[in-house]
Amino acid sequence: MTDKKDQLIELIDVVKRFPLENGEYYQALNGMSLKIGHGEFVSIMGPSGSGKSTTMHILGALDTPTTGKYLFEGRDISSYTNDELAKIRNQKIGFVFQTFNLLPRTTVFKNVERPMIYGGVPAAERKQRVMKTLELLGIADKAENLSNKISGGQIQRVAIARALIMNPSVILADEPTGNLDSKTSHEIMSLLHELHEKGSTILVITHDQKIASFAHRKIHIIDGKVVSDIGKGRR
Repeated sequence: MTDKKDQLIELIDVVKRFPLENGEYYQALNGMSLKIGHGEFVSIMGPSGSGKSTTMHILGALDTPTTGKYLFEGRDISSYTNDELAKIRNQKIGFVFQTFNLLPRTTVFKNVERPMIYGGVPAAERKQRVMKTLELLGIADKAENLSNKISGGQIQRVAIARALIMNPSVILADEPTGNLDSKTSHEIMSLLHELHEKGSTILVITHDQKIASFAHRKIHIIDGKVVSDIGKGRR
């Protein structure tokens, strides 16, 4: 069991319903409960329609439960306003998406810098932190390149740099290698593993067994519920 003081995330009996045009609703999550501690490397897997995308949206503070609770660092954020959730996303959660979500005609530097601008970080500190993070990921020489003029693997490294730049509590990676070849996918997952070894909490949403195998703990969901949780409590 994860010690309460080390606990980062807890979902308690989370239900998520989406209204349908006929007045009925689709229930994507059916009493989802799970706990994730600081410093864990966790994969969440499930087939299409299992609820893993909805789970990702709730964990990433992109959506809220219909019923149930979401505790983030001990605070119940289940009924936070959009502005309050936006602050959590900016300061506490680093996102890495399959589609990268970078501004294509903007430099690598400016893409990584953006979260700090929203967070009110002074310009001098922004420059120092961007270059330090790009150096960590081995792409400092690409700082002034446009993000649509570098390779797919380099683009995903930029996305990871952007995810790290606010020193988040957790890196949430949604199918982070979905648009990459197998060799580059292995490189990106190895990089996430290295970040975990340095203390980062990593949460990967994936359908790919090979990608999930990098995680120390594997959660499998079906029909909006956890059906297995292997490696729980490992760091």
